[in-house]
Amino acid sequence: MIDERTEAARLDALRMLDLLDTPPSESFDRITRMAAQLFRLPIAAVSLTDFDRQWFKSRVGVSHTGLPREKAPCALVAESRDCLVVPDLLTDARYHDSPLAGSGARFYAGAPLLTREGFGLGAMCVVGPEPRAATPEEMAALADLAAMVMAQIELQHAFGRVDPLSGMPNRIQFLEDLEDMARDRPPGEPRIAVLIDLASPERLSAAVRVMGSVYLDDMIRLAGRILRAAMPAGCKAYHVAATQFAFVAPPDLAEPGCTVAMRRMLDRLAEVASPHLMAGLAAGLAPFRLGETAPRDVLRTAHGAAQDARGSEGRIGIHSSAQDAAHRRRFGLLQDFAQALERPDELRLVFQPRIDLASGACRGGEALLRWRHPALGEVSPGEFMPLVEQTSMARPATAWVLEAAMRQLAAWREAGLDLQLSVNVSAANLAERDLPGRVLDGLRRHRLSPDCLELEVTESTVMEDAGQALAVLEALAGAGIRLAIDDFGTGHSSLSYLQRLPAQVVKIDQSFMRGLMSDDRKQALVSTMILLSHDLGYEVVAEGVEDAEVRDFLVAASCNEAQGYLFARPMAAGDFLAWRQAHADGEADRHRQARQPRLAVPGERRPGRAVQAGSPVG
Repeated sequence: MIDERTEAARLDALRMLDLLDTPPSESFDRITRMAAQLFRLPIAAVSLTDFDRQWFKSRVGVSHTGLPREKAPCALVAESRDCLVVPDLLTDARYHDSPLAGSGARFYAGAPLLTREGFGLGAMCVVGPEPRAATPEEMAALADLAAMVMAQIELQHAFGRVDPLSGMPNRIQFLEDLEDMARDRPPGEPRIAVLIDLASPERLSAAVRVMGSVYLDDMIRLAGRILRAAMPAGCKAYHVAATQFAFVAPPDLAEPGCTVAMRRMLDRLAEVASPHLMAGLAAGLAPFRLGETAPRDVLRTAHGAAQDARGSEGRIGIHSSAQDAAHRRRFGLLQDFAQALERPDELRLVFQPRIDLASGACRGGEALLRWRHPALGEVSPGEFMPLVEQTSMARPATAWVLEAAMRQLAAWREAGLDLQLSVNVSAANLAERDLPGRVLDGLRRHRLSPDCLELEVTESTVMEDAGQALAVLEALAGAGIRLAIDDFGTGHSSLSYLQRLPAQVVKIDQSFMRGLMSDDRKQALVSTMILLSHDLGYEVVAEGVEDAEVRDFLVAASCNEAQGYLFARPMAAGDFLAWRQAHADGEADRHRQARQPRLAVPGERRPGRAVQAGSPVG
């Protein structure tokens, strides 16, 4: 009687080796020929015991590739994991009516093919047409040949094509099998690649930290067994990354049917796996045509579809060419930006003036990074900067901007201009303990005083690691560098942190300026933010001011400074100086005109003296 659990584990071990229905191999055939020569018999085979058949991985003197498992001597060898000798099949009660005896065979001898875990995969067997005995020396030699077969199996299994943890063919094998499929199947045949991802990188890291790598290894092995058992007929599952498995759906399984099948598979995985780890379970479907899509692109698009599906209710994503193009553009921009940092003609700074609302004077501006891509032209900073700030390039990018800004400030100082520039820094920069030292070193090299530089940080940036960020900001502030809280009102900081920040300036985000004059609640909110900031000791700068009505409202609300298209767009250094001089001349003219008395026109009714909301207050 076969134990079902043991047999299931044995079959799983057999399938892990990926030997069934594979092409002939000279390395196995050589051992099979040695067995036939040793026993001086015409028939020898390496037999693998599948669920319902005996399949020959290698054979000599046999035309067929397998036999039914029922009453096959090799099946008993695999089940018993011991050598078996049948001197005469016709007189043996177990096998006298077996297909082997019916084909004219009389003698059988077999030695088990045993895995390191003790599972019997099949047998190294010899068969003869006449009854005979087998000496102990012959059976010992046959057992040695069986061990040689297993050594060859393990060698092929481990030779860069099988994942050692799951025992499943790996990514390299998946790519090669896709190439073979494109050669063997009709060209252009539509197929669907499926990628299953057990966990997001964040959940994977948390699981390893809490439960250890051994727990994760067990989960991957369990998932591998479930997937192998659930594979549609004719499909092979691959372990293509740490927590990712892939397969190619059968040609008759279209997208709707594949989606249904995948949902059942994901539900099965979710039932048996850790809720914490499998909460990020997702699958991606990537339709493609054989021979028309490179295997690496097939795997890449399936991976992308799985990542897009993560967090969605259905947990299954289907490849979108539009989303794929967007992802590829973002990835390309990151690669190209690293090169742009080393080239002299792609990156540049532009400068947007900041206006003192009380006097109308421009005392400085904000330095903004611009990128002219050699192929794509101007790339918006709103597109590339969020990508850069999430990578290790945040440090060199900020270093580039700081150096360029200080160099420009030094040039202006030599020309007799006393200006202040503000520069944005990211969350990654606030994690750099040496940032204050590097900034001060740059100021010394360019012979600049610390108060000519202002660093802008967002609320969210500080909150990512408040303790570390506050330490860096306090060091900067202690060195005399001005600090500003950028995009105020859009983050998630608490007042307790806000009052602890060693900043001098709060910059109200431009989103609050849009539609301000038609929204009473937004006006009340902006007025309150200005009042609160003043009470906490901050100066207030409004960003994104585009019309005079908004400026007048800010003046009435006692906002200190503003910047935006109403005053000037960001411009190159030379244009900034020309604009500043013209703006200063214009402000001087307006002040002179405001001080001149207005002559009365006979018969004109003179109103009482009042200051209009839009006029500068001097």
